Amino acid sequence: MKIALVGFRGTGKTSVGRILADRLGLPFYDTDALVEQRATMPIPEIFRRAGEPHFRALEREVVTSLRNAEGVIGTGGGAVCDPANVADLRWHGRVFLLAAAPEVIHERIAGSDRPGLTGLSPEEEVRTLLARRKEAYLGAADACIDTGTCTPAGVAEIILRQIRGEAGISPDKRQERDALLEKFGLTAVRDMLDRDPDLRLCAIAGNPCAHSRSPLLYNRLFAHFGMNYHYTRLEWPDAGVIVRLATLLPLKGLSVTIPFKTDVMHHLDEIDEHATAIGAVNTVVRCGGRIYGHNTDWLGVRIPLIHRQGARAVVLGAGGAAAAAVYALRSLDMDVTVLARTAGAARGLAERFNCRWGSLEEFKGSDADVVVHATPVGMEPDTRSLLAPCDLERKTTVFDLVYTPPETPLIRAAREAGCETIPGTEMFVHQAVEQFRLITGILVTPALVREMLA
Repeated sequence: MKIALVGFRGTGKTSVGRILADRLGLPFYDTDALVEQRATMPIPEIFRRAGEPHFRALEREVVTSLRNAEGVIGTGGGAVCDPANVADLRWHGRVFLLAAAPEVIHERIAGSDRPGLTGLSPEEEVRTLLARRKEAYLGAADACIDTGTCTPAGVAEIILRQIRGEAGISPDKRQERDALLEKFGLTAVRDMLDRDPDLRLCAIAGNPCAHSRSPLLYNRLFAHFGMNYHYTRLEWPDAGVIVRLATLLPLKGLSVTIPFKTDVMHHLDEIDEHATAIGAVNTVVRCGGRIYGHNTDWLGVRIPLIHRQGARAVVLGAGGAAAAAVYALRSLDMDVTVLARTAGAARGLAERFNCRWGSLEEFKGSDADVVVHATPVGMEPDTRSLLAPCDLERKTTVFDLVYTPPETPLIRAAREAGCETIPGTEMFVHQAVEQFRLITGILVTPALVREMLA
């Protein structure tokens, strides 16, 4: 058994870790103490002589050495900011985030000889670093526990109950959960949870979502990183019902697809700046009883088009995917025109981002260096294309966000016209890299994602 405790200094990782290790009859590994052993000097002296980068390198060596350890691991506050550390901590282990309010942390660490990391006052440094590390903390954790009003022994007891499968939901909620799982056709998931109380879940939420390749990708990635997770599908016509079921499950994350990228926002506790600006969420992270919304679609558009920065672009469509595309293109200083079947919809999206707009009939290939197709047209079983080869210029880059089938009718038309083509699988790959990091704290490479999808 491997249990890792992560979180900011002053949240009780060492105290809780020692109690847990004693109760479980396991060794306790304090990564800070192990760093000091390697360096043969205390941490403040490491910082004074060699700075934070040297400390982080030693910390990385220590965490790597514990990859296959059995025991309880208490980490340094910034350890999980390195996704490689998270991958080692998660390898056949469970990760608990210990959290507390900034003022509680500041009070607990007051008088410490540890050097500051920011040059700010101690109070401001705590708040700043907590905000900076928030995504890393939430992603790395399987469960989040507030230690602000609980003794170390009490926190250890909470963790022990979770490990033993004694912290399940109430009978009423379990009955509701099982009824919903049956409605969703997911009795197999119910059986999996009954057999393995430690199992964590993720899912694709949409209607329809049977075409999604996310279950294949995620389940292969979970196995690759030694994580006791399973990825399933939550297909239902109501986003609120999906979120309700998610709260009744040991669910860490959701990939959100058509038609819920806007609707799901009404059911979340916090939404990041990118998703707020785009007006759509495609990634949900759940931890500590709170639900967080993000958008990674825009990165799936931006990264493959970095080489066309400053170009003239046309976006076909005005829905959630189109909004992410416009946001991405504007971040690359592109001159963007939004065209949609309904001119009013195109205008509504374009005015949010200070772009031009029009109807699909107004498309002129000579006006575009980049065309991004962001409608469902061409997605199986639809075999149409909004554009023909004669509509396109050889100089144009055509990016079709539809990824099933891998070669869409539009991509075939663009190749026939001699255009540079970017298939929707590239958007899927790059958005998935960021989505997996947000949900698990682990950074995967696009090459690994492509390999897992093969």
